[in-house]
Amino acid sequence: MNVLVRTSIAGLLLAVPVLFWGHGPAVAQGISGLTGGDEPLEINADQGIEWRRNEQTYVARGNARAARGRISVYADVLIAHYKSGAGDSSEIDRIDAEGNVRIVSPTETVYGDRGAYDVVNGVLVLVGKDLRLVGEKDLITARDSLEYWEKKQIAVARGDAEAVREDKRIKADVLTAHFEPAANKDLELTKVDAFGNVSVATATEFASGDSGVYYVAREFATLSGSVKITREENQMNGEYAEVDMASGVSRLLSGPPGSKGATRVRGLIVPKRKPASESEPKS
Repeated sequence: MNVLVRTSIAGLLLAVPVLFWGHGPAVAQGISGLTGGDEPLEINADQGIEWRRNEQTYVARGNARAARGRISVYADVLIAHYKSGAGDSSEIDRIDAEGNVRIVSPTETVYGDRGAYDVVNGVLVLVGKDLRLVGEKDLITARDSLEYWEKKQIAVARGDAEAVREDKRIKADVLTAHFEPAANKDLELTKVDAFGNVSVATATEFASGDSGVYYVAREFATLSGSVKITREENQMNGEYAEVDMASGVSRLLSGPPGSKGATRVRGLIVPKRKPASESEPKS
C-alpha cells in the first residue's frame, strides 16, 4: 500500500551525519532531502496503513517506508503522531520507528532497533543492540544511542562510541560532533568532542586520556587528563597531548599551552635488542 502525505514535518527522521571524519555535503543532503521544498512525504507498507483519528496517528506496518527526496526511513512499523490545526489541517509532531530501523541517504545508512524523531524540538534518537552508521569510508558505532540535534547542529554517539576510518579510530564514552554552514551553505563537520575513556589509535601508536577534541580539517587531535601515548614498547605519560594524524607527529606536554603548575612529563623508552644470534660473536 502506498500513500502520499502532504504536511509540514520540519525534519522527519533526518539521516544521522557522519560523526568523526565527515562528509559535509552528505550531511546537508540528509537534512534537505526530508525537510526542504514542497514535495509530499511518501509512505508505503506491505501490510497496510491505518489512520487512527481518535489517537491522531498514522500507522504503517510491514516493511514500512517513509521517503522524501533521496532520503528514506525503513522500519517494521512507522507511527506518525499529529496535532489537528485550524480547519482540516494537521501537523506531525513525532514519528516513531520500531523494528529493523534503517535511515538511508545517498552516502550513508544508519541502523537501529528503534527510533523516535521529536519534530518540535528537532531531536532524533536511535537505540538498539546494533547501532551503527555505515558510510562510504566511515563506520560509527555506539552502545546506548545515536542522536542528532537539528537546532544545535550536533550529533551524539553514546556508550562505548567509536568512529573508524581506514587505520584511524577514536573511542570514548560519548562522541559529540559539531557542524557549521560552509560557503556553499551545506553543513560540514568541523569538530568532534570526546568525553570519558578517550582513545585515539593509528597504525603506529595509541593515545588515551580523559577527554579530547578532534579538528576535522586539520586531522589534529588534543587529549587532556591522565594522557598516555604508546608506540610499540615505548610509553609517555602526561596531562596534555597533541596528535597530528596527517603528519604522524605526537607531542606530550605537562599541561595545555599556557597552563601553570603542571606536572612533569614521564617517558619509558625501551631500546630494541638484537636477537641473540646477531649479538653473539661467531666462533
